[in-house]
Amino acid sequence: MHPNLTAGIDVALLVFWAFVLFFICLVIYLRREDRREGYPLEDELTGRQAVPGGPLSAASPKSFLLPFDHGIVTTPTKGRELFDIAARRTERSHGAPYAPTGDPLIDGIGPAAWADRAKRPDLDMDGHPRIVPLGSAAGYGIAREDSDLSGWPVIGADGAVAGHVISLWIDTADRLVRYLQLEAEGGPLLAPMMMAKLDHRRRRIVIDALNAAQFAGVPRLGATDQITLYEEERVQAYFGGGYLYANAGRQEPWL
Repeated sequence: MHPNLTAGIDVALLVFWAFVLFFICLVIYLRREDRREGYPLEDELTGRQAVPGGPLSAASPKSFLLPFDHGIVTTPTKGRELFDIAARRTERSHGAPYAPTGDPLIDGIGPAAWADRAKRPDLDMDGHPRIVPLGSAAGYGIAREDSDLSGWPVIGADGAVAGHVISLWIDTADRLVRYLQLEAEGGPLLAPMMMAKLDHRRRRIVIDALNAAQFAGVPRLGATDQITLYEEERVQAYFGGGYLYANAGRQEPWL
């Protein structure tokens, strides 16, 4: 008996085909996993759902236990409710853009679209709301070298005053200012800090996402001391949509 068991076997070839088989299985697994959400596919023009089929259609449902007793989420989600949007296609062809027919800032069109997230606050590792007013966050404050911005006017894209700062909302987990709370027409509202430009010399803040009058339509909060994930979506979408829809000139091509 020959002591060399691999004398008639090409080990390199076996390793190569084992890798090919593993890679094919890996691709199939990843494609099934990434189709848990966002499916079934819909036709761009008719909205008709594509019929799923084949091993790459979708993976089996998977359940996730949410922290802090927020229940169980199962994906893919079952059932999809159809809804109308206040927009129409500019051309009847695949890839044609939608043109708003109502108020795009609140209808959720294009950059002003939002996700239907949970109506509860985002929590830190201890289960406490992470975005709160600065005045109710124990142990947090503004450095003496900086201003708390109280009373500073907020200027819109049209150069008019939209409101005045009355408070700051901070992210206690990331330790930064997330929102400016303004006193404006219609009552207090939150404006994203990341969209604000501070003019320290003139002691004012410019948020050119919206015109001053449009600040009155910013979605308001249901509570005075916390903001839910859904409310964050609505506020961010309203301001984000303003970069395209606040003025008619912003919707025109640059070239």
